[in-house]
Formats: sequence, structure tokens, C-alpha cells
Amino acid sequence: MPIIEICAALVTDPGGRMLLVRKVGTTAFMQPGGKPETGETPAQTTARELAEELGLQLTFDRLAPLGGFEDRAANEPDHRVIGHAFRVRLTESEAAAAQAAAEIAEARWVSTTEAFELELAPLTRSFFIPLLDAELA
Repeated sequence: MPIIEICAALVTDPGGRMLLVRKVGTTAFMQPGGKPETGETPAQTTARELAEELGLQLTFDRLAPLGGFEDRAANEPDHRVIGHAFRVRLTESEAAAAQAAAEIAEARWVSTTEAFELELAPLTRSFFIPLLDAELA
């Protein structure tokens, strides 16, 4: 099964809601992030993607590593995604300023309970929601 390397971020607001995005031409919501460009570190990829997709200008020290992940790809049939996860906590003003841009069709702030009302990427369902639930418990 072909592998797609990505970096993704669990982005939350001060109220503990997570930011999920849906890319243009897709139906599943997922964490913001994307594929690394040649020579980029995972933190560089994540910071670049958050800037491109949501207008968030964050320094690397704001990205807390969560480790690696692997799951079925949401938008590429018969592919798996493997990569690096980061935790990002936004201030109230940063959360309010985050807006869908580039290839993002929609961005939504949701609780983990509300997330399950949406069509979710496998990685969001199996990795990111359990992480946030454990953190909030």
C-alpha cells in the first residue's frame, strides 16, 4: 500500500475545542497540515502549512511534538498516511483570526463530541480525538 508522508497539528482554542479542516473537493474533516517540501523538518512543514491553510504565523517553540502516527488515508484510496504530529494551543485572538485559506474549503472549531457529528478522516478519529480526550479528562 503506498505511503504518504504528512505532518499534522492538534490545534485547540482556550476552551479546549479543536480546529478541523476540510480540503477543497473532499468531504472528510481532519487536522490541518500537509506534505513536507524537500529539505523541510516536520516542525517547518507544520508551521508552513498552518500559515498557508489558516493564516497562523507561529514560531517553532509553539509546536509541541506528539510523536508519530500511521493510518489509512482519508482522500487517497488504497494509501496510508504516516508522519509527525504536533500540539498547538492558540490564544483567543489567534483562534478568532484563524481562517480557511489555500486549499481549505472549510474550518470548524468543535468539541470532541461535536466532531463525531462530522465525516472524519481515519487519523482524526483514531489518533487526535483520543489524545485530546485524554488531555481534557
